[in-house]
Amino acid sequence: MDLMTVLRPELIALHLTGTTKDEIIAQLVDVAMASGNIRSRQEAIASVQERETRMSTGMKHGIAIPHGKTAAVNELVACIGISDNEIDFDALDHQGCRIFIMTLSPPEKTGPHLQFLAEVSMLFRSEEKRQAILNATTPEAIIEILKPQE
Repeated sequence: MDLMTVLRPELIALHLTGTTKDEIIAQLVDVAMASGNIRSRQEAIASVQERETRMSTGMKHGIAIPHGKTAAVNELVACIGISDNEIDFDALDHQGCRIFIMTLSPPEKTGPHLQFLAEVSMLFRSEEKRQAILNATTPEAIIEILKPQE
């Protein structure tokens, strides 16, 4: 699974305006709708919210990886959102989150979903990379930051 095969500039939103977990999830689904691969906005939102009730996807270092399995998609769909403000996402380190990477995948396809989550978690171990993403001014700049180093 190559993150770059799923992400395009229109799937990256800077300056999310939501102030709650549910608002951020709804905004991310709206961004992901640009993929053209989501049949039902409501089903997509519900799948991510349901996953959040089981265990928060707020990680550490200001990152959250909300995700869900839904029949509203036929293949993995992903997007990135950046907030100018910290959002309480019940993160493991009890800090607010500003970087959100959301993925939706069909219930019967586990492999790409797990690979994507593993790749994303590896990418954001670097404080330098996280800061560069927060400082980025365009979706294209974020894609450049996330590209694997040769």
